[in-house]
Amino acid sequence: MNDEILTRIAQALERLSPPRPALPDLAAADGFVWHVEPDRLEPVARISRVDLSLLVGVDRARDILLENTQQFARGLPANNVLLWGARGMGKSSLVKAVHAAVNEQLGTLKLVEIQREDLPSIGRLLNLLRGAEGRFILFCDDLSFDQDDSHYKSLKAVLDGGIEGRPDNVLFYATSNRRHLMPRDMIENERSSAINPSEAVEEKVSLSDRFGLWLGFHPCSQDDYLAMIRGYCDAYGVKIDDATLRAEAIEWQQTRGARSGRVAWQYFTDLAGRQGVRL
Repeated sequence: MNDEILTRIAQALERLSPPRPALPDLAAADGFVWHVEPDRLEPVARISRVDLSLLVGVDRARDILLENTQQFARGLPANNVLLWGARGMGKSSLVKAVHAAVNEQLGTLKLVEIQREDLPSIGRLLNLLRGAEGRFILFCDDLSFDQDDSHYKSLKAVLDGGIEGRPDNVLFYATSNRRHLMPRDMIENERSSAINPSEAVEEKVSLSDRFGLWLGFHPCSQDDYLAMIRGYCDAYGVKIDDATLRAEAIEWQQTRGARSGRVAWQYFTDLAGRQGVRL
């Protein structure tokens, strides 16, 4: 095989392999979304979030996450965090609100959202961010895994770092309704069908153990639910007396069959719309 044929083969292989993605202008935004095919970081002009002061009933989780994030932004040791628990109780809202609060103080922190289905590409994202200017929180919302789902293996790269180690300028925050990220029936199925049940289960549930911090979220009380709505009303200038708010808000929660921060915001959105208040 002569040199000309070897050169043509090499050029063909180069055309087939995707080029290494370039970092965007990191000063252009505080948040980015990771996309694949092709790999790229898309800036988010305006992150959808509420102010940290409006999050009611999550004081302990707020304080711990805020302190951990401040440590990381200052270049100090910090933990990956799993926020787990009841639906609609502000897990993702807290991550975005804490990022805004810390960034307002220090201005060096970027929030990078990655979808669960894109976790197999996380190694490429880490290589892109390794050595980049600034510090990055990788954020995966509603993280969970089902039967025959091997995406959780990709996540170990960012949590444990592998042979290269996790970049010092990257931290991983995830939210989930499940503490162990796996449905209970999947864990029970592993116990009943595996050759070595304990090892099969351990491989999957140990993933959550790789998060240094677990922050639990639980259903809110009625007082907290009403306090959330009152806080939104005061912040956005919506006028309503306490008796009317209580009656309407309780009726709203009863029609939804649930009480949570999300339901509180949905009632408030309806109330603001009826009063012609823009959010």
